[in-house]
Amino acid sequence: MKKTEKHIHWESLPDALTAQQICEILEISRRRVYEFFKIHVEHGGIPTFQIGASIRVDKKDFKQWNDRRKGNNSR
Repeated sequence: MKKTEKHIHWESLPDALTAQQICEILEISRRRVYEFFKIHVEHGGIPTFQIGASIRVDKKDFKQWNDRRKGNNSR
């Protein structure tokens, strides 16, 4: 069975992203996203904030984090 592909439009995403949204954007597991949440930002982790018990990522911070990662991998 062929997996259907989702296309995520950046503009349609909310300002505060969930781990599930990030795993869909990056096409990685939620477990790996939470591992990035635990890593300190200075060491390559994704910057987060909490709303109650929920962890969220500011969309602008995520974009900057992702752009930096792309820049580090283009050697």
